Amino acid sequence: MWTSSPQDNSNTKKEGVSRTYKNYDGYAPMAAYLGMEGWCLEVELRPGSQHSQKGFVYFIKRVISGAKELTKQPLLVRADSGNDAQETLVVLEDAEKTHYIIKWNPRGSDVLAWRDRVFAEGVVKTPRPGKRVGTMVIEERKKINEKPYTFKRIVRVIERTIDRNGQFLLAPDITLEGWWTDLAMEPEDIIELYRQHATSEQFHSEFKTDLDLDRLPSGKFATNALVMALGAFVYNILRFIGQTGLIAPFGPVRHSAKRRRPRTLIQELMYLAGRLITTGRQLKLRFSRHCPAFAAFSAVYSGLMTAN
Repeated sequence: MWTSSPQDNSNTKKEGVSRTYKNYDGYAPMAAYLGMEGWCLEVELRPGSQHSQKGFVYFIKRVISGAKELTKQPLLVRADSGNDAQETLVVLEDAEKTHYIIKWNPRGSDVLAWRDRVFAEGVVKTPRPGKRVGTMVIEERKKINEKPYTFKRIVRVIERTIDRNGQFLLAPDITLEGWWTDLAMEPEDIIELYRQHATSEQFHSEFKTDLDLDRLPSGKFATNALVMALGAFVYNILRFIGQTGLIAPFGPVRHSAKRRRPRTLIQELMYLAGRLITTGRQLKLRFSRHCPAFAAFSAVYSGLMTAN
């Protein structure tokens, strides 16, 4: 999964700061995350006005190559409509053991024409009175650089004539959306898989807020790019500590979870009270007898010592 999430650096004269699509001045870094835990594979600092598709093909190739060094499992690439481009689809089609779901950008498509086609040729459901949902799968065959490709697109149209409160609408409210994919699954399952892409926004929010990297420190673009790279390194270290120490059965946090955000880790382990003492010509770190986080701290320490 990857995301482009602007960083607000308004009222500064930092190199590369420019107007973002969120209508404030800042940077627009591109980040890629692996797995449901959110390991940061790469983060690339970009000027705020740079479109997410510019340079994306080179970025995607580096990320896929790096991910394959970490796992032998097939990869699933998820990206939003900002990366809906033929060159992106070609790269993903050519990548081995790599599947993808890319949000389709209608780009001025005739919504009414699509509604008529989907409701006539696709599968139509009526989840409630006044709401129809039509879904269809379209295959497009193209020849690019003398090589044949077949691109599959799921198109969904939602038409509402009555809102959820029972109010009749003067004109139908029509929503057109779609997804490019090579997965051999039911359309509903693919759409649900794409919805989980929103998790990457949470990862990047943690990256910016928990590590305090929203407003970067330097006026030089290269220095800020280095800070972001080091931030990714620290983020992954914190993610490892959190997955090792704050997941059951060691975690002092009461509610169960599959991952812990860096802020929780910092509060539970980094701010842990202890005393560094000297005894028998050795340094020892002493905790209180009833320290609730000692088991988590010990698990992380033992794991790191074993790795060494």
